[in-house]
Order: sequence, then structure tokens, then C-alpha cells
Amino acid sequence: MSFTVYLSGEIHSTWREEIQQGADALGLDIRFTSSVTEHDASDAAGDHLGGAEQNFWRDHQSAKVNAIRTKTLIESSNLVVVRFADQYKQWNAAFDAGYCAALG
Repeated sequence: MSFTVYLSGEIHSTWREEIQQGADALGLDIRFTSSVTEHDASDAAGDHLGGAEQNFWRDHQSAKVNAIRTKTLIESSNLVVVRFADQYKQWNAAFDAGYCAALG
């Protein structure tokens, strides 16, 4: 049986890779998905919608595109793992955890 696991949260360590390597080593049939973990790519997610003249609108477009992607991946997952870290604001992870709770 195949599972889809969404990995959410902290992006400044290798925890995602460690989980994926562990699953591979055990031969588990798991497809991993995740948020966009590279800052530049995440910031550019909305660029295909057309160039925004101000950074505020570029950030706004990209946030909306990233939210659609995240929502879709969470809803299509069998399991979501959310990791909180001590550094940085964890509002994305908190939102994802809250959304998962709302979905039951």
C-alpha cells in the first residue's frame, strides 16, 4: 500500500531528507511532498501570473500561489508531519497544523 506524506515546517535543517532516507532504507512505499523550501523559489511562485511593479504585490501573488499548492498537497496526503523549531517565526507550520486539525 502506498502512502503520501506531507512534510511541513522548519526549512533550515535536513530533517526532511533524514525522514526520506529512513523510509527508503526500510523500503517503505511512501511519496513525500513538501512546501517549497528554497526561499527564492517560494518568493517567485507567483511570477508566472505577471510581473508586479511593487514587491508587496509580488509577495502577495506568491503567497497565494504557495497557499493553493500547500492546501492541495495537504488534502491529498495520508499523513502530515509538522516540525516546529526554536528559530524563526513558525507561522507556516502553525497554519498547516491548524488546517490539518480542521480537516480532522
